[in-house]
Amino acid sequence: MPESNNIRKIKAYIVSMPSLPTTVAKVLEICNNPKTSPTDLDKVISLDPVLMGKVLKLINSAYYGLQNQVTSLVRAIIMLGVNTVKNLALSTAILDRLVDKSGFRALNMEGFWRHSLCVGVVAKMLARKKGVESQRLDEFFAAGLLHDIGKIPLNNALSDEYVKAMGLADRERIPIYLAEKRSIDIDHAEAGSMIADAWHLDGPIADAIRFHHSVDAYEGKNTDIVLAVAVADYYASREGIGFSGCLYPEKLPPGVFERLGVPKVWLEEIDAAVNAEIDKASIFLKVKS
Repeated sequence: MPESNNIRKIKAYIVSMPSLPTTVAKVLEICNNPKTSPTDLDKVISLDPVLMGKVLKLINSAYYGLQNQVTSLVRAIIMLGVNTVKNLALSTAILDRLVDKSGFRALNMEGFWRHSLCVGVVAKMLARKKGVESQRLDEFFAAGLLHDIGKIPLNNALSDEYVKAMGLADRERIPIYLAEKRSIDIDHAEAGSMIADAWHLDGPIADAIRFHHSVDAYEGKNTDIVLAVAVADYYASREGIGFSGCLYPEKLPPGVFERLGVPKVWLEEIDAAVNAEIDKASIFLKVKS
C-alpha cells in the first residue's frame, strides 16, 4: 500500500527537527556502560556548559527538595545516581527541541505540557508505590513526560487535519489515537516512535512512547514503565488534568493493575499529591529559558 501524503509530511517534519546535542548522545552512550562512574558522566556534561547549568538548576529545584544547594555536578551525580542525571540531561535536551509555543496550532501548548507533566509525575508515583529502586524513578518520570511527543509533528505539520481528528474523537467519543489513525493515517504513538528513531532513543522511554496505547502488544523488557505510563496517561485524561486532545480515554486492558502490582483503588487517593508534584515538576518546562 503506497504511503499517504500525510505520512510523508510527518516524516519530512521529523527529518527537519533539530537533532539532539552531541553531548546528549555521548551521555547516552557512556551510561549504557555499567562501569560508568560519576566522574565519567561529569566530564561529558561539563563539555556543554548550558546543559550542565540546566541540570544543576533542576537538581536544586523543589522537584528534588534537597536540603543544601548543590554546585558540583559530580556531587549531584553521586547523590542522585548516574541514571537519574542521564534522564535529566536527556529530558532537558528533548524539551529544548520541543517546547516552542509558536509551533502549537491545533493543541494548546500549556494544556499539552500540563497533561505530560501529570503523566510523568503519576508514572513516578506508581513506581515509588510498587517499590522501584530510587535510581530508576526518574526514568518513569521521563517516559511519562515524553510519552506524547508524537503529537507535536501531527499538530504542527498537519494542524488543520489534527483539528478534524480532535473533532472526530469528540463526536464519536473515541480516544484521540484512533481518531488520528482514521483522519491522518498515523497516530501519535507511531509518530513518536519515528522521533525516537531519529534521535536514537531506545530503551524504556522509546518503548513507552510507542506502546502506551497498546500495552498488550508489548513484549520487551520495560513492561513496568510501559504499564505505568499507560495507567498515568489514562488517569490524566480521565481527570482532565491538562489537555492533550483526548476527552474519551480508552479503558485500560484487564489485568493492568495486577501486572503493575499496584491496587486500582490507589488512583482514587492521589489527587492532592498529583497537583503538588506537577507544580514542582513544572521546573522542567521553565528551565528551557
